[in-house]
Amino acid sequence: MHHAPVFSVGHALNHAPLCIGIDVGTGSLKAIAVNGCGVVVAQSAVEYNFDSPQPSWAQTDPAVWWRATCAALRTLTAHPLVESARIESVGIAGQMHGLVLTDRGGAPTCPALMWNDQRTAQVCERVEQELTPQCIWQWTGNRLLCGFTAPKLLWLREHQPDALQRAHALMLPKDFIRLRLTGATHTDVSDASGTLFFDCEHRRWSSQMCDALSLRSDLLPEVFESQTITSRVHEAGALATGLPIGTPVVAGAGDQAAQAVGTGIVHEGSVACTVGTSGVVFATTHTWRPTPDGVLHAFCHAVPSRWHLMGVTLSAGGSMRWWRDTMCADLVALARQRGVDPYEVMIDEASCAPQGCEGVTFLPYLSGERTPHADAHARGVFLGISHRTTRAHLTRAILEGVTCSLAEVLALVRASGARTDRVRLSGGGARSALWRQLLTDAFGIESATVTQPDGAAYGAALLAGVGSGLWSSVDAATASIAESNGTTVSDGAAACVPIAARYAAAYRALTPWFRAAIPLQ
Repeated sequence: MHHAPVFSVGHALNHAPLCIGIDVGTGSLKAIAVNGCGVVVAQSAVEYNFDSPQPSWAQTDPAVWWRATCAALRTLTAHPLVESARIESVGIAGQMHGLVLTDRGGAPTCPALMWNDQRTAQVCERVEQELTPQCIWQWTGNRLLCGFTAPKLLWLREHQPDALQRAHALMLPKDFIRLRLTGATHTDVSDASGTLFFDCEHRRWSSQMCDALSLRSDLLPEVFESQTITSRVHEAGALATGLPIGTPVVAGAGDQAAQAVGTGIVHEGSVACTVGTSGVVFATTHTWRPTPDGVLHAFCHAVPSRWHLMGVTLSAGGSMRWWRDTMCADLVALARQRGVDPYEVMIDEASCAPQGCEGVTFLPYLSGERTPHADAHARGVFLGISHRTTRAHLTRAILEGVTCSLAEVLALVRASGARTDRVRLSGGGARSALWRQLLTDAFGIESATVTQPDGAAYGAALLAGVGSGLWSSVDAATASIAESNGTTVSDGAAACVPIAARYAAAYRALTPWFRAAIPLQ
């Protein structure tokens, strides 16, 4: 594990109450302390990896997340501006859709199957034949996808029945951290929405879906609105993390809903694009408005009585991380010498390649794809390589490929009737001026970034603050979220058209090959 340095961001109100936000991410866990003015006082992060024992599989031991939580919180609570007596509450966000099963003692009965795990393709095909997509959509507002929690449970029932038989509780990744902190098995409406066991319109578990899939109802946790205090840190949790015994813990949120809170995307018409491990386009709605074919996720927001539409590119920043780790060792070493982020050096090199990469196209389907192509068979591909192709071309092709995928998602959001006047960019990809410009040109609308880069952890902290009374509502907590100075204006939209057309044609041409050549378990 790699421990990122803690640093102070603000010194205002040094003795005022604090709320803690935790984000259980795919590649790292982040913890931040925020004061009553919304200022980040300190933060810490711990990196980790997940396992892929077979192609299309993604799993991890939940203990990895707990060890990272303990390390991050111990570092955070040791910061001179984070006095234990000032900590008012804790909020937890985390990667969605993961399946965690624990026994009566709270120990996992098997590795957690993660959101980007695609082993359930055959299960999904069989369930859709038995239940029909229309029934699933009527009960949940969504379509059955490999990454969701429900098909993972069915896969375990077939392939690892002992893990399911020994299970006492089903939870999502962030809720495992809650269990370790407090002993409670709870979840929230936004994270529950991604299980496919949830009636998102009425914000409750779907009895029809649970009955149809023969899910034991006693496995499901009690579900709450995101800002609700549901439990408190117990003695063992306090000893492991440095948090005070009895600190209130709110229900929290799935990472994307928490990210939306942390970036101020809480009202109708506000749209966000987050480029993290995955890439997400997120639009808030004040009414329940699922897309008829379920091509976009329709989930509960972390704000009471609000929902959101969302589309996901599974390997956005994840494609760049793969490229960094497999093909850019010299650039990583150079970045260390300079004391800068390796991605900065990689993107500097990519900027030397021309727009369109002289015909090189990248499909970012390293883990299959979700939106708009619900295709577990799809894989990452470089097309159009010639003798002129350099690493700069390939790196830029990755940026352009991910951008094309996200632009396809935004087009679906627009087709749903949601307003997309302006977009807020966040996540690691938004730190790059080149990538911001590529996204802005592809979207064809003005973009801005927010000043707080770790939106999910920040959103979790704000939800904790609402729960403990630091703010009267989520709207009040997010009212002062600031954008960075300046915006990015689209100035190359026309040049994006042939790149996007080539990208779309590549997927269409390769779909039969993916189906024939990529075996799924």
